Amino acid sequence: MKIDHLGIATKDIAEALKFWEDALGMSSVHTEVVEDQKVRVAMLPIGESRIELLEPTSDDSPISKFLEKRGGGIHHIAVEVDDIEASLARLKQNNIRLIDEKPRIGAEGCLVAFVHPGSTNGVLLELVQTEKNPPAS
Repeated sequence: MKIDHLGIATKDIAEALKFWEDALGMSSVHTEVVEDQKVRVAMLPIGESRIELLEPTSDDSPISKFLEKRGGGIHHIAVEVDDIEASLARLKQNNIRLIDEKPRIGAEGCLVAFVHPGSTNGVLLELVQTEKNPPAS
């Protein structure tokens, strides 16, 4: 496993990019809207990982709710797994509370599933299986 990305909630990606791109010299290599999650994302590579900026696209977006409660900042840590189905099964077997019982499509077409922060010492954890590692049929 490795850290795939750190998700950072922001009210305005364009404003946030001024810091990441202008002040730090990083470059956004991918932006998209993930309709299912009601969020706009911008990905910025940093070493083997990435920073994922998250901007809500509606008032009922999970990111909107996060921003209202906590303000901008780290929203989640995402780890890459080889087999998301097996990872979810192992977590369920160990009585870990899941937000997603089954994977769904996330940014860049990856399979994703979230683990509840109540089971991870307060950290929202995202499991990511990249498209180059398709699930076993």
